[in-house]
Amino acid sequence: MNTETSETEATTEEETKLNLSVDVKETSACERHVTVTVPREDIERYFSKQFDDLVPKAEVPGFRVGKAPRKLVEKKFRKQLSNQVKGSLIMDSLSQVSDTQDFSAISEPDLDFEQVNIPEEGDLTYEFNIEVRPEFDIPNWKGLKLERPEHEFTDDDISDHLKSLSNQFSDMAPVDEAIKADDYAVCNITSILDGETINSQEEVVIQVRPTLSLSDGTIEAFDELMVGASAEDKKTAKVEISEHSENEDLRGKTVEVEFEILDVKRMEGKEPEEIAKQLGIESVEKLQELVRSSMEERLQYAQRETIREQISLNLTESATWELPPDLLRRQSKRELDRSVMEMRSSGFSEQEIIARENTLRKNILEKTETLLKEHFILERIAEEEKVEDEPADYEIEIARIAMQQNDSPRRVRARLERTGQMDSLRNMIIERKVIEQITENATFKGTDYETTQKEDSAAVNYFAAGHKNAIPEAKYDGGEAEPIPGIKSERD
Repeated sequence: MNTETSETEATTEEETKLNLSVDVKETSACERHVTVTVPREDIERYFSKQFDDLVPKAEVPGFRVGKAPRKLVEKKFRKQLSNQVKGSLIMDSLSQVSDTQDFSAISEPDLDFEQVNIPEEGDLTYEFNIEVRPEFDIPNWKGLKLERPEHEFTDDDISDHLKSLSNQFSDMAPVDEAIKADDYAVCNITSILDGETINSQEEVVIQVRPTLSLSDGTIEAFDELMVGASAEDKKTAKVEISEHSENEDLRGKTVEVEFEILDVKRMEGKEPEEIAKQLGIESVEKLQELVRSSMEERLQYAQRETIREQISLNLTESATWELPPDLLRRQSKRELDRSVMEMRSSGFSEQEIIARENTLRKNILEKTETLLKEHFILERIAEEEKVEDEPADYEIEIARIAMQQNDSPRRVRARLERTGQMDSLRNMIIERKVIEQITENATFKGTDYETTQKEDSAAVNYFAAGHKNAIPEAKYDGGEAEPIPGIKSERD
């Protein structure tokens, strides 16, 4: 590039730069209130540019196309062009604010475009609130002393696990008997408050265990309620709605949940030879190898979760800054997505994932606060250590999820993209890499790992208070939400 071209581009860039006045007030560690003032000179410059494009093609009665005097065109079309000029000024000024301010945005500004108007005289001023990454000193993350569950799997462990898995590979058969513990009840579920139906779901299969975990509440002594009942019976339990239910009106309230029993089903465990044949595995020995591999994956998951909890506690101990409630509510979905993705990647069954998801949902805001602080710290460490995501990372994780779900990587990727979970996957990859660096610099003490856990609870994906979207979709001009360009979010 020659010097003349460089100077021309520099001059053009300088000419297009807005002479903004920007006032930033810190309303909390993660929030800023920004006031932007665009001077009159820049407003007129933007109008002038619009008229430069319009005059040669303007249609004005009494004149040929493009031949009307500029002043006449400006007078006739100024009001019509005002919205375009406003949009360009806001877009360019937001972009300039993003480039010149030292905060790192983690959301779009809550700017109401319709409330901004270009005045007839004087400067244009608009303001907005924006969530930002907090400023903090990175805590010491090298040389941490951590505990890690460890275990060498024996043949007895494999046999015990095969016994516990046998029901997963058995067919449920209807029985013309009363319900026994661990049977499966096919039910229509209905939630009722003050005689009004809140929610209902048909033909839900529920295993009868001491505790039933709903998406927003827990029913204790569920086995006592159901054992002895038969098809066509109705059983009613009371459940207190979680304080973190998406239905704010019913938080903390007690509702009745009615179970209309349609059918009773029972499973008979299968022998390893039958399981191997059902799965198309050539021998019991090969099945045992796969079970061992699955158990080792679960151990690795337990190790990652245990280590991460300890690391999180160490890193966030000094993170006393408060996080905005709206940010926590939005990010709670991200945490649920991450946890589910981790479990799918580690080979957990859908029933186990639902149970974990229900448990997380009940204290999600508190857990999200800790994990969001941890996320900010891990992102800062990633920046300092130049930890980045690579295309191969996505291929590996997607392939692992696809294998666990017996699906194709292409369909899994499409589903993640369609549901907006690729960002969660990116965060999972970056955070896992940073956690690996922290563990490489840590010292460990081994602890016992429970190879079998008592299964005394069942879980269903059912919201007793009704399923409501916790985050209402923003509307723009009566339509779907449109992101305001200009402010770059942290993920960009």
